Amino acid sequence: MLFRLVRPALFALGPETGHRLALRALAALPTQAPARAGPLAVDVAGLAFPNPVGVAAGFDKDAEVPDALLGLGFGCTEVGSITPLPQTGNPSPRLFRLVEDEGVINRMGFNNGGGAAALARLRQRAGRPGIVGVNIGANKDSADRIADYAVMARMMAPVASYLCVNISSPNTPGLRALQDESALTGLIDAVIAARGETGSTPPIFLKVAPDLEPADIDAIARIALDKQLGALVVSNTTISRPALRSHHAGESGGLSGAPLRALATQRLRDFRKATGGAIPLVGVGGIATAEHAWERIRAGASLVQLYSAMVYEGPGLGARIARGLETLMRRDGFASIAEAVGSE
Repeated sequence: MLFRLVRPALFALGPETGHRLALRALAALPTQAPARAGPLAVDVAGLAFPNPVGVAAGFDKDAEVPDALLGLGFGCTEVGSITPLPQTGNPSPRLFRLVEDEGVINRMGFNNGGGAAALARLRQRAGRPGIVGVNIGANKDSADRIADYAVMARMMAPVASYLCVNISSPNTPGLRALQDESALTGLIDAVIAARGETGSTPPIFLKVAPDLEPADIDAIARIALDKQLGALVVSNTTISRPALRSHHAGESGGLSGAPLRALATQRLRDFRKATGGAIPLVGVGGIATAEHAWERIRAGASLVQLYSAMVYEGPGLGARIARGLETLMRRDGFASIAEAVGSE
């Protein structure tokens, strides 16, 4: 209710200004304990999540407020994307609210303060409870992007609950080419080797695009199984454009929020089929209610993540969805989230 009262004032500001104010407000909150394990607890890749509802990468790019987000009731949060060197990203304007569609278009371009700054913040929270994944990327002007991912894996493995390799942003030219089979194999091998140098073994997640052909899905699934990845995150934003009402519909960049929901759900089903349920999936894209999250779990997701919906519903959305999931789980006769995964 509080968010709905202040939302008109936030929406009167530019999207990036509003987002920065939201981060400052979260940073000013008194520290709250993270969610406790309960009926929604689920184990994924050796990690014990107190509930399956997480914050997607992009909200807390520089690891400024992970504990504040965990204190709001999320089962985990994923910071980043973080690159080895700081970069400003693409020119503004680069973030657009599609209010009529409850969507967002962004062409941010991995803007972040760089690995060293984020590492310092994450080291400061060492020993605190809660699952904090680190989403890693490559600098736009890097001569060797695979080397960038290795650098980030080496840097972040000691402080990350899990590493998420992001090769699916549409806003860094050429990045999605790393989803090709040969390139992806080399990339994952480099990340695994770099992680091994640290003595830390956080699981490795891979975030994929929704704009994939069947052959791409099969190839990614084979590699993920062969390399024993911890999970596949399905999916990032889309460069496709379903019918949209907003006057921002023609902006370039990745589309997220409600217009992505159907595509992201179908892509999750595709990866569930391609992997035979042998690797955990994280459902992302257009999730705004407990019913949306429950559909994604029944379709094969062990975890779900939110971002764009919080633009419209506020940071309390995660806790509301978690409460609703417990009701839906009991309604449908399941004793646990794990039992419901893929049950459709």
